[in-house]
Amino acid sequence: MTPRENILKALRREGFDTVPVDFVLCDSQIDEFKNRFGHSDYETYFGMSHRPFELNVQRNYTFGPDLFKRETLPDSTVFDEYGIGHSKGSSAAFHMTRMHHPLKGADLNEILDYPYPTVPVGELENVKKIANGFHSKGLASLAFMQMTVFEASWYLRSMEELMIDMMMQDEKATALLDMITEFAISKAVTYAKAGVDILSLGDDIGAQTSILIDVELWEIWLKPRLAKVIAAAKQVNPNIIIFYHSCGHITPFIEQLIEIGVEVLNPIQPECMSFDEVHDKYGKRLSFWGTLGTQELLPFGTKEEVYKTTLSRLNKMGEQGGLVIGPTHMVEPEVPWENLTAIIEGVKTFEQNRR
Repeated sequence: MTPRENILKALRREGFDTVPVDFVLCDSQIDEFKNRFGHSDYETYFGMSHRPFELNVQRNYTFGPDLFKRETLPDSTVFDEYGIGHSKGSSAAFHMTRMHHPLKGADLNEILDYPYPTVPVGELENVKKIANGFHSKGLASLAFMQMTVFEASWYLRSMEELMIDMMMQDEKATALLDMITEFAISKAVTYAKAGVDILSLGDDIGAQTSILIDVELWEIWLKPRLAKVIAAAKQVNPNIIIFYHSCGHITPFIEQLIEIGVEVLNPIQPECMSFDEVHDKYGKRLSFWGTLGTQELLPFGTKEEVYKTTLSRLNKMGEQGGLVIGPTHMVEPEVPWENLTAIIEGVKTFEQNRR
């Protein structure tokens, strides 16, 4: 099998030849990798079977600061495709930023008239070219489309105000969430038409020890909109695999995520959820991606602990597949290199034991 065929078969729990892995390194880790090997292609080095990418988005505002009618922004603020402001925190924050919400305090008309991003005309052909390029090399294509509904909405509005809007059944929540959902659908359909293999959706709905949003509130406001995005992609391409990301404790949502079409759950953060328990309950209906903690295990565990945990995850997975093993999030600067290689050593041991 090609790496593409292998990872897709594994995600469908139909067996596998080799264990699929995933790594996302932060900039300083990429620099460290480059110093070691003279190049930055860590995806090939680690033997990743897929490549993530993101389509181009048309920004429909002209000058970011003009979007903020109720806040004076720091001079260092930069603006993403939604017009959300990001300013630097302390040097210890690395890639994390402080967010500034252009629709905080906005009325209904401001929400309706906001210059939301769109998929550019002709972008489908560009996405097809990228996906086909990966496929021609035997690699699976993974379309990045996280911040799908909830996160993009609260980043624009602020979490406090969006939560209040939902709790009060305010039409401002309906307007904003519907606008973001329509944009998400347009992206999902573009990826599906282009023949992308894996559609990576996601909104963080879990905190460290509990859920981030009440289940009933999620059922009313977010579940049906996420379901629309998934249904739109599946209608175009029934074979596209639906991947969903949420950090934190999300066990109360898993059954309903499966119900609306989620097929792969990421990252199963071990500081917040038990992989063994989740796998025991859902492993016949759901595949998993990640599972090796970047909060505790990888930065502070020993090489032996990482190796043993990797083997434990793979042994739990068994011969059916259903797991892409790797860190639960971006690998931050404090993770030692030998802990990353311990993952690969664990994978190799598991594969040797199967022969």
